[in-house]
Amino acid sequence: MTQYLEFEKPIAEIEAKAEELRALAAGEEGTDVLKEASQLDAKAADLLKSLYADLSPWRKCLVARHPQRPHCKDYIDRLFTEYTPLAGDRNFADDHAVMGGLARLDDTPVMVIGHEKGNDTKSRIERNFGMARPEGYRKAIRLMDMADRFGLPVITLVDTPGAYPGKGAEERGQSEAIARSTEKCLDLGVPLISVVIGEGGSGGAVAFATANRVAMLEHSIYSVISPEGCASILWKDAEKMREAAEALRLTAQNLRELGICDKIVKEPLGGAHRDPAAAIDAVGKALKGMLSELGDSDAKALRDGRRRKYLDLGSKGLAA
Repeated sequence: MTQYLEFEKPIAEIEAKAEELRALAAGEEGTDVLKEASQLDAKAADLLKSLYADLSPWRKCLVARHPQRPHCKDYIDRLFTEYTPLAGDRNFADDHAVMGGLARLDDTPVMVIGHEKGNDTKSRIERNFGMARPEGYRKAIRLMDMADRFGLPVITLVDTPGAYPGKGAEERGQSEAIARSTEKCLDLGVPLISVVIGEGGSGGAVAFATANRVAMLEHSIYSVISPEGCASILWKDAEKMREAAEALRLTAQNLRELGICDKIVKEPLGGAHRDPAAAIDAVGKALKGMLSELGDSDAKALRDGRRRKYLDLGSKGLAA
């Protein structure tokens, strides 16, 4: 059953009325009631198209965080074959907020790593809502090391509000683990492709997304801080998150203009949660295209291209 966002309430009311009419007309084919229900469906579709034609940055944040949006596990299950999960950082523990392992994308062997938020109360608690601890980033480093050793492209799926800021995480070296993971991304001699499938929050996302190619789903977000956190710091008022979302320029469209995002992957009308299979297939197509672009590059070219990409960030603004 679709969960509606706050700004989608008019659509929810129309679709609920259409369902009521269909229930009334059960077994009475060809009645005026069914015709009215179809008209309501068309009205809801038009309203949905109108709402999503020009979403504000804050509304894009809400869509990116939608609880029914497909998560990392959904992408792995649908796009990859022969997935073999690998666990643990060989130092402290296995962080369930980060999943990864060996797999095949079509016939290409790859290493896939991603943040997993979970899809119900139990799994969300187990996955810590996608907020990785140091052992999660150290696990990612281990898997990237393995991929580099065996010449496997690395694919990362980013979906996190940010790294976990708890006391234990800080005691175990959260900032150092994030920095080491970012460093490992830059040092890889194999193609590294990252897709922001929901939220890309702060260093917790950068540690996976310092890649040769960064793609973003149409309604995903990627930012140094959440709008609520930014509003709390700048205005001492988390309720100013709408203004913060505007100022942060965190949408895929903003980041494409800034050169941070290389490719925007179109979502089904109404967001990825309305047709998860179509959204996941679109990401799969984008991944294959980006892998093909990087396929003939040697290790030096990949490292140099990756470093140049990030050293050049902001040069457009300076030139202007």
